[in-house]
Amino acid sequence: MANTPQSKKRARQNARRYAVNKARRSRIRTYLRKVEEAIAAGDPTVAQSALRVAQPELARGVTKGVVHKNTAARKMSRLSARVKALGA
Repeated sequence: MANTPQSKKRARQNARRYAVNKARRSRIRTYLRKVEEAIAAGDPTVAQSALRVAQPELARGVTKGVVHKNTAARKMSRLSARVKALGA
């Protein structure tokens, strides 16, 4: 339990940041899921547009510290390869 004023403030800040980060992570997962569903449906145009929307969201997660840089790069690379294969 927080006792000092500083630790109470830090607890409030942590709770606020946790909520923001959780929402951002959820948003990123939603965009990635839309790309996955478009790939599963076999629709290259929808998959391409969904990927274009998902990429900046994933990059924003990296800059905000929600997702590790290499994780985001790996996800973008694998998804774009699958979308490219779907179009070919």
